[in-house]
Amino acid sequence: MPGERTMRLTEPEQMRALTHPLRLELLGLLRADGPATATVLADRTGVSTPLASYHLRRLATHGFIEEAPELARDGRERVWRARHERTSWSTTEWLDTPERAAAEAAFGRTIVRRHLRAVEAWMDAAASWPRRWVDATEMSDWLLELTPAEMRELREELKATVERYAARAPKRGAERVLAIVQVFPWVEDRT
Repeated sequence: MPGERTMRLTEPEQMRALTHPLRLELLGLLRADGPATATVLADRTGVSTPLASYHLRRLATHGFIEEAPELARDGRERVWRARHERTSWSTTEWLDTPERAAAEAAFGRTIVRRHLRAVEAWMDAAASWPRRWVDATEMSDWLLELTPAEMRELREELKATVERYAARAPKRGAERVLAIVQVFPWVEDRT
């Protein structure tokens, strides 16, 4: 993948661009599956090619993707590729103005909805998968008593473990696995 591995979000416009669920899905497909045309991506997402093209151009405007003309079969074909492997931001950096806080909260909700769809898709498909795959899954939660420093330590340990697995070369018989790590204060009992 060209450019830096991680794109750091710094502007509300960038975050608002990714708040659109189709844009987030298109970017995810380009990152996971590699370069593709709007037609291919439209087929994968179930939308029209003009709609996919529009949202791809919006992603390009904000620097998430770029054209890959060297991959085109002819001068008319537009092939798109992701410019980064992942996107990052620090929530605390987005709390300085109401506009930035609102952009970060909206984007966070979009990501949560995407995670929920992925979990529900697995739940719908699990019965058709081999038992060894179903047995390897885990959906657990723990309610812990931690200080902010301990929570940061837990977060970093979890990230390091996932990164260690992400850095390994794929093995025969492997499938893509979505690892979702969420560590946050339990606020439900405060409302």
